[in-house]
Amino acid sequence: MYTVLICDDDRDIRRALNIYLSEAGYRVLEAENGRELLDTVEREEVHLILLDVMMPELDGVSALALLRQKSNIPVILLTAKSEDEDKITGLELGADDYVTKPFNVQEVLARVKAILRRYMRADREERSSALVIGGIELDDDNKTVTLDGEEVTITPKEYDILKFFMENPGKVFSSKEIYRAVWKDMPVGAEGTVAVHIRHLREKLEIDPAEPRYLKVVWGKGYKIEG
Repeated sequence: MYTVLICDDDRDIRRALNIYLSEAGYRVLEAENGRELLDTVEREEVHLILLDVMMPELDGVSALALLRQKSNIPVILLTAKSEDEDKITGLELGADDYVTKPFNVQEVLARVKAILRRYMRADREERSSALVIGGIELDDDNKTVTLDGEEVTITPKEYDILKFFMENPGKVFSSKEIYRAVWKDMPVGAEGTVAVHIRHLREKLEIDPAEPRYLKVVWGKGYKIEG
């Protein structure tokens, strides 16, 4: 569940946004000014901030400048039509988007979803240890494999074979090439050994091992992985 922090000194706006965001499945936190926002970010894990520009004690632009010194949490500015200069300053400081008041709550929800989707995708892509093909994700730091979000238990050699394939998607390898890459040895009896391990991998990763989606045979040439 993603957490959205609403920072606005207008209680009615906070209440309306809270209702819609909660109904959409988000965990919602509230702050009345920039100081409360910064305190909340220190205590809580926040995935996105809806930030009003004009607020007492510490305004939105000043709060954003302080926030950006230590965090890249996505921020959507809530601005009035008369606040164009603050809007531009906010974007220059690192705000991700803005919505002009009075706004349509459904539009705000759409922007929240779009920005969170973009940031979560970028976060996955930045995890250099993770290899992803279709529903298979291999995390080489933690030595784990998941299929459609569920962890799959595989042997060390099965893991090495899968990693070898996922590092070379779409490329066809003979049994001897796979054996050399994984076992680091002369490929004596390679065909039978590799075939057994790939069969076991299919049983664990394929819905129908007889009609594999990922680990495929290229007759007369070898094996490959496809997404």
